[in-house]
Amino acid sequence: MRTKRIAMARQGPYWLALAGLVGLADQVIKWLVQALMPYGQTVPLTPFFNWGHWWNTGAAFSFLADAGGWQRYLFLGLTGMVAIVLTILLCRPRPRLEALGYSLMLGGALGNGIDRLARGYVVDYLDVYWREWHWPAFNLADIALFLGVVAFAITTLRERPSSRLSE
Repeated sequence: MRTKRIAMARQGPYWLALAGLVGLADQVIKWLVQALMPYGQTVPLTPFFNWGHWWNTGAAFSFLADAGGWQRYLFLGLTGMVAIVLTILLCRPRPRLEALGYSLMLGGALGNGIDRLARGYVVDYLDVYWREWHWPAFNLADIALFLGVVAFAITTLRERPSSRLSE
């Protein structure tokens, strides 16, 4: 058991590096979007998907987008706290899927957090729609956050009730 625990502990830097790569990839794409596309431009790619350039000063689904500016600092504070907690969790031994979930959440939080800090808004560029109905625009960081939460939920649901009671 001790050998397995040590092997899991050594994976911490790997998961932190993955989070960093996700955040970096997100920032590179956002930089390209801002450098190559004027704000508001939309490029249709399929009958249900556009590439575009939009800004979101709020959170998911533009929550608090019109709040007047104070929400930037709220979201930055929350991002900072979440990043610290996820980093600590990733430095401890974790099952692979749980660590992947934390890593993706951390990478997504970093990607959008950097936007809020540097720009005051999050750059979104993915638009999925059906006829006139559009899902709120999103980005790679949002995808990573979503997949991270799904991975974490799967690990939580997989736990046997008896193992939860013994902790």
